[in-house]
Amino acid sequence: MPAHPAASPAASASPAGPLDEETADAPSYDRRRAWLITAMIVTFMVINFADKAVLGLAAVPIMDELDISHSTYGLIASSFFLLFSLSGLVVGFLSARISSRTLLFVMTLTWAVAQLPVLVVAAVPTLIAGRVLLGAAEGPAASMSMHALYKWYPAHRRGLPSALQISGAALGTLISAPVLTWLITEHGWRYAYGALAAVSAVWALVWWRIGHDGPYDEARPARPGKQAPITARLPYRTILLTGTVLGSISSAFGASWALALSQAWLPSYLRTELGMSAGAAASTISIVSAFSLVLLLAVSPLMDALKSRGVTSRWSSGATQGIAVCVAGCAMAAFPFADGNPLRLLLIGLAFGTVAVAIPLHYMTAAEVVPTAQRGAVFGIVAATGTLPGLVAPSLTGHLVDAADSTASGYTAAFLVTAVVMVLTGLLAVVCIRPERDAQRLEPAGPRP
Repeated sequence: MPAHPAASPAASASPAGPLDEETADAPSYDRRRAWLITAMIVTFMVINFADKAVLGLAAVPIMDELDISHSTYGLIASSFFLLFSLSGLVVGFLSARISSRTLLFVMTLTWAVAQLPVLVVAAVPTLIAGRVLLGAAEGPAASMSMHALYKWYPAHRRGLPSALQISGAALGTLISAPVLTWLITEHGWRYAYGALAAVSAVWALVWWRIGHDGPYDEARPARPGKQAPITARLPYRTILLTGTVLGSISSAFGASWALALSQAWLPSYLRTELGMSAGAAASTISIVSAFSLVLLLAVSPLMDALKSRGVTSRWSSGATQGIAVCVAGCAMAAFPFADGNPLRLLLIGLAFGTVAVAIPLHYMTAAEVVPTAQRGAVFGIVAATGTLPGLVAPSLTGHLVDAADSTASGYTAAFLVTAVVMVLTGLLAVVCIRPERDAQRLEPAGPRP
């Protein structure tokens, strides 16, 4: 787990609650306010992933109505990630100067605006324009909402809130798949876009009223016997070349490749290759998301159990995320060749659901070796590089499907490429992530409190 951060006496801090039991000079932990912020951020992530999912859920009617090829659709899906990584990087650095309250408010209002172009003119250029703007506004969403969440919890309380924040991704798909599919089939895919714009705007207004930065925003002394936090600012090159950060980026890269493929192409694959109806495909995606949610909620107690038995972060959170990506990659390679839909659907669940475990853990391992003052920027960098597959995977899949002798063989090629990427990045994470070792190596770079 990350070393315990301290708080500066921020004016935006919530009313005093019971003192954190670890140190006498710790900031007040306001349990009620912290969990209110957590609920808002989980909802934020639900909307975030509903926005991502809508294009994939509407893929078949969009391709039919606009008469576009798989390659063109893949280009539209990949355009979402054109500015995604860059904006995550830029906003990560801005997070040291701009409050999390303001950042999340502006992001969510932009989500609402990004859904509007297709309501005026439904065409490939407006679809691309809307996805590019949406991607730019959603690039920093996961890292900045996690950064905002960390400001409300001392380090030893972050496990469950972190898992809940990431579970918003699974919840977003779990809830949005049936709801958006119903809107698409009953009223047309444009209604789904309009509904998401309205929901994003409402969330932004509520957040502006109740969302404030918490008190846990600076480094403070650790209790006796515990690893002290790194407080000096370090060169970003030094941080980014640390094995733990590289391994965390690697696991995020493999997981993001699978997630990008799932959001853009899984609904279409289920309908066109497995012969499912729109409702059945939505139900299958919801089941996969429910599986991801169960795994995400199991992460925190699993980490606690391993830590209580003296297991180091290298094995409890580092190896766990790498192995999860490897297992998902093996399932990805296997399911195109599975006989019978039951086995194939089981493997699809493993391939697209298991990777969820890596998402909260790669933030946690990176945070263990990063100075608190630079955490937002590093989270932005990790998110920016880890999510680059979104720029490649959907478009590459569309080209592979169009270039193959049949759509089935094209999908198989895309899944095999994904499997190779996932296994390699998962193994790299297992080898490289060593938080205890890397924290010691960085220690001489600056004074301890």
